[in-house]
Amino acid sequence: MFQQNHRSRYTNVFLFALIGLFGVVGQTWALSFAYVANSGSNNVSGYSIAAGTGALTPVAGSPFVAGSTPSSITVSPNGAFAYVVNQVSSTVSAYTIATGTGALTPVAGSPFATGADPLSVTVSPNGAFAYVTNLINDTISAYTIAAGTGALTPVPGSPFAAGSTPLSVIVSPNGAFAYVANGGSNNVSAYTIAAGTGVLTPVAGSPFAAGSWPYSVTVSPNGAFAYVANGGGNNVSAYTIAAGTGALTPVAGSPFAAGTGPISVTVSPNGAFAYVANTVSNNVSAYTIAAGTGVLTPVAGSPFAAGSNPRSVIVSPNGAFAYVANTVSNNVSAYTIAAGTGALTPVAGSPFAAGTGPTSVAISPDLAPAAVSIPTLSSTGCILLALALIVAVAVQRRKLSC
Repeated sequence: MFQQNHRSRYTNVFLFALIGLFGVVGQTWALSFAYVANSGSNNVSGYSIAAGTGALTPVAGSPFVAGSTPSSITVSPNGAFAYVVNQVSSTVSAYTIATGTGALTPVAGSPFATGADPLSVTVSPNGAFAYVTNLINDTISAYTIAAGTGALTPVPGSPFAAGSTPLSVIVSPNGAFAYVANGGSNNVSAYTIAAGTGVLTPVAGSPFAAGSWPYSVTVSPNGAFAYVANGGGNNVSAYTIAAGTGALTPVAGSPFAAGTGPISVTVSPNGAFAYVANTVSNNVSAYTIAAGTGVLTPVAGSPFAAGSNPRSVIVSPNGAFAYVANTVSNNVSAYTIAAGTGALTPVAGSPFAAGTGPTSVAISPDLAPAAVSIPTLSSTGCILLALALIVAVAVQRRKLSC
């Protein structure tokens, strides 16, 4: 009996240890962070995002120091770096993002010089290049990003000419094209991006006409459509994107009505919904996107109330939540997104306090429900695992026969 009890105990310990090992190795904990550029307090607020609710909790050490009048923030596709353009100091602040905490640490050499009065920054999907709009110079500054450090180096030929008062820049999901909303000339500049260098070359037919005072431009996740929020026209221009050339063609029915002063536009990761922050009417317009045509149809209940002077809207990478930076009320509105309809419902505790004058919000790219992943074993590991299981079964059978 003593022998059986010990054998049983050892077997159970072995099996639980084996299960525990796989639990530790296979468990993937999702950590996601949101960052807000506060133009009035010259810093960046950092938050952790509760995976189940979308609620925001300040990151330890937040807010983080930026330059003078930070106006736009973005996060690299791998979640390793954050970039902030500082409008008055004409620089880009670069930070490394601590994997476990979301804390920001300045990159060596940061801040990096830009053109005069930079307003918008984006990073290419492959994480190799960064682009910044310069309002006074009417140019786009382009940089290569050092993979290991996040440091910025100007691309040969940078800065590149844009239209009048370039306000927003975005890169297509395939990394082949860049688009710039030019508020002063009421059009969109389109460029091809040289894969190896990041150099910009105007697309044939560029610039393409937009509405009055186009302020923000985005591209759908499948790269088929582009959307521009026209701040002076109270509408959204929609375009199809020619796959081979990047040229823009207006979608039937475009432009589509928005609220008053639409200033920011984004598309959900599944490409089903578009959201527009209306800075004068203090709300968010929501639309369904027709998969084949790109046509926008208002979501039932739209527009949805936001804070005072909403300036930036973004959807989390898992498509579950939307966040809006409210410049005058100094906070961030958070919403859950109804999967079937795209309707917005405020998250419990929303809005969440930010710094002074929040103008831009970005989210790290790893927001996803925590999941158990199956570890990959080498051939030797598979053999050892099989032997361990055989021994465990043999011991259990011998115990039962005693």
